[in-house]
Amino acid sequence: MTRPVAVVLARGLGTRMRKPAAVSLRPDQAAVADQGLKAMIPVGRPFLDFVLDSLANAGVAEVGIVIGPDHDLIRRRYQDELHPERLTIRFAIQRDPRGTADAVLAAEAFVADRPFLVVNADNLYPVTALARLVEADGPALIGYRQDALIEAGNIDADRIARFALVWSDAAGRLARIVEKPDPALAGDPTALVSMNSWRFSPAIFDAARAIAPSVRGELELQDAVRWAVERAGVSFEVIPYAGGVLDLSSRADIESVAERLAGVEVRL
Repeated sequence: MTRPVAVVLARGLGTRMRKPAAVSLRPDQAAVADQGLKAMIPVGRPFLDFVLDSLANAGVAEVGIVIGPDHDLIRRRYQDELHPERLTIRFAIQRDPRGTADAVLAAEAFVADRPFLVVNADNLYPVTALARLVEADGPALIGYRQDALIEAGNIDADRIARFALVWSDAAGRLARIVEKPDPALAGDPTALVSMNSWRFSPAIFDAARAIAPSVRGELELQDAVRWAVERAGVSFEVIPYAGGVLDLSSRADIESVAERLAGVEVRL
């Protein structure tokens, strides 16, 4: 079985991270936050180092990082400054921030015909969850239990309402995915949370090309997944998982994330 590669989405505008907040940041943290480069916030070392280390620990050997044309800070670190021993790192350029499905499309040449994981650069996922994706038999996603995200990560109940919810059928396959659900759905105890940790086949690229922009004007990965399921017959395994994710979305997250990562060793 072909070992999957990984695509890390680091192109976002970082709008929430740019917003001022009543928190005290070190000058180096504030400088990166002002640029919106969430993945490069220094929390002992750049947050993205921890994300890449987790992928390596899960069995990934090759990573493509999706960045913007002007993201020289990311390129310099992983192309010029570091010399990873466990990972081969490539870059894919998303010219304009047109959404997560468009970001995945930017990595098509890197992926070629291989299976691949997709994760966010501003989320630190448990290694055991990523390993489940690496070992999956085909397209899959991690469905995080809402209570475990609250108890074991840094995500509170209010923030969960901003994430997509997923439901599986009796066979454990993806039946429904809803982005930013209304409060009634958000309270459904049968729903799991998608934190954008996926395993795809290259079939997702045709789906990403086929969808129209959402009401936000972006090409959304969830819409591509729905198209793949409904129009192309792709089946996704939903892997239930009880564990926490560290989410580095805003300046208010930086201190707590740094505390949780203090003393964590990274080997790239």
